[in-house]
This record gives sequence, C-alpha cells and structure tokens, in this order.
Amino acid sequence: MRDGRLSGALRAYTEEAAALLAAETAAGAEVPFELAAEPGRRGTPLYCYRPLTGRFIAERDELLARLPCAPAALGALARIPRVPEPAGELRAFLAAALGDAPGFGFAADRFAAAYAELERRLYDGQSRATVFVPVLGLELESAELPLPGGLSLVAAEALDGAPGEAAGVLAVFERPERPGEPAAAGLARAAFRGLATALRLFDRPAPALGPVAWSRVDDGAWRLVPSGGAGQPRGVLRIPAAQEDELRAFVSLLSRRTPRDGELAWALHRYELGCAQVAVADLLSDHLLALRALLEPEGTASGRLPPRLAALCAERPDRPALAERVARAGQLERALVTGLAPPVRDPAALTLELAGHLRALLRDALCGHLPPDLRALADEILAEETAEAALTP
Repeated sequence: MRDGRLSGALRAYTEEAAALLAAETAAGAEVPFELAAEPGRRGTPLYCYRPLTGRFIAERDELLARLPCAPAALGALARIPRVPEPAGELRAFLAAALGDAPGFGFAADRFAAAYAELERRLYDGQSRATVFVPVLGLELESAELPLPGGLSLVAAEALDGAPGEAAGVLAVFERPERPGEPAAAGLARAAFRGLATALRLFDRPAPALGPVAWSRVDDGAWRLVPSGGAGQPRGVLRIPAAQEDELRAFVSLLSRRTPRDGELAWALHRYELGCAQVAVADLLSDHLLALRALLEPEGTASGRLPPRLAALCAERPDRPALAERVARAGQLERALVTGLAPPVRDPAALTLELAGHLRALLRDALCGHLPPDLRALADEILAEETAEAALTP
C-alpha cells in the first residue's frame, strides 16, 4: 500500500455504501442484468446473467453522495493528478470493490483487490511526495478536510505514518515526484503560504504555520525542511463540519483571485508580515502601512486615512468614533517609535481592532465584494455624506 489515507477513506466509504445498497435491495430494488455469451467446450455459446452493478450504483449517486464518508473519499481522489473526474472514479471503484457480492455485502478481500488495482493504475511509474506542516491555532471537527491544489487539513493522528512529533492539525501537501520537475518541498511552501493567508482572512482568529515541515517520498523516512511560515497564532480558529464547504470554497476563490502586483497585493503582503510579528508595535506598523497603501496614497500628512477607513468599516453614526480611534493608532505608532508613553490605555486592543478592519477590507476586496480601488469608494461615500448634510436644514 502506497497511500494509506486514500485506502482508509475509500474503505470507510465502501463500507457505508455497501450498507446503503444492501438496504436498497432488501427493500425490493432489483439489480439489472445483461445476458452475456461465453464459449462452451465444443464452441457452443453458453449464456449467463451478469449483474449490472455499475448501473445500479450510478442510479443511486445522490443517495451515495449524502453518505458521511463521501466527501473524504472524493477529496482523497481529487488530490491525485491522474484522477480528472473524482466522482466517476469513485463510482467505478465502488462497483469493483463490491463486485457481484450477494446483497452488496462488504468483503475485505474484494476491497483489497480493487484497491491494489486502483493504486497500481494511479501510482505506477511515479513516486508520491508528501509534505506537511503543523497549523497552530486551528481546530477541526473532522479528521480530514480536503482542499484544492493537492492540499488537505488532517488531524495528526489520522495521517498515515506521521512522525511522533506531529501534533494538532497538519496542512498536508501531496503530489507526484517526477524527474526534472520542481521538488515537492518548494511547491509545498508556496501552497502553505497561500493556505495560511486564506485561514487568516477567513475569520478573526489568525492561525500560523509552524517553523518547520516534514517531507518524504513514498514510504521513506521523514526529513525536516523549512516550512516558509513563522509567527504566533492569535486566538483559535475552529472549523465545525458544517463550515468545511465554506472554507474549501474560500481557499479555492483566493487561489484564483489573489493579485501578484499592485496596491492590493502589497497591502496583503504587509498584512501577512504583521500577522507573523510577535511584538504589538511591529504588528501595528505593518498593518498601518498596508492601510495607507490602500487608503492614503497622498501620505500621512493628508490625514485622509481615518475618515476613509471609517467610511468603509462603520455605519454613519459610528464613523466619527472609529475615525478618532484610527487617528489614535497613528499617534500610538509614533509614540512606540520614539519611546514615548502610549496615548491610549490598551495599545494591544487598538492594534487588534485595526488588524480586524484591515482583514475585513482585504477579504472583501479579494472576494469581489468591494472594488480594488478602496480609496475611490471611500471618497464616494464621504462625498455623498457631505452632499446629504448640505441639504439638511
């Protein structure tokens, strides 16, 4: 066996599917047959009835898709490049694993034979590289959450052959390892960075990647490699099972929409640098730089950042108070740089509030809920507010 996670996911699904299909036949559903001819001893054809198991299974696709283990089985197949259509592959595997078993009973030997043939077809002629890194400050309800791009989030105890040091939730990257192609470890670091960005933008708590990752090829020994991540988590991001599809779609969306250049890309980079900081002063400076790039290209002397941020992040009655807090954040930055006493009672709370507003703006701009030119949008809102105020007696 070369892929323990794939085997485990398919076995759990096959056992559930066998129980469902057996219940269907027990309730009166009939498996269709075809009449097949086979050569006899003297050339006389012999006819036999052959059950059309695959058709029977295909007719129950919707029922099978609702099984609890179906998402994990589909996700395990989806991360393999040689599987262009996971649903069809899963249906074909199920037919092979259950075969012509009476009443669709599950048999370990039939499953093992079907799985060995699947692995031979998917992995022969290539090696499989696996790289994983711990994700700090993240909790999952499920043991595994498949994600796009060869990634998945996996509980450490569910990762086949994981070293003893692995704990908590792991980000796992898998791909074929072929001669002449980029090493999986380098591709994994880029994938992990994209995942960390998505997790930080998904909700207010900010997870962080561990400083080192583990890598191996097939069932070889694990070796330590740089993860490309750093920093400390701020809070704990909990992903219940009901929210997994939302996170999966969000990761996929960001992988397509994250810009490579321009103000939004630069601000996102500064946001990431701030999330990796330990000191509040460093975090504040990075996030203020990001906000200024998005909302204050005229420079800090213009004083445009506080009203523009308030226009985008607060309802009209609350805008003056938010604008004042943003101005105080600028004063706090100057005090921290010069070593003066902070002008606010709780610098950390103000810093994290500002980080939350930046996160919300980046998320909405990257998802398309807000236009990329946030400054123009803020000025439009402020101009409308001024015009309405001028008309008010």
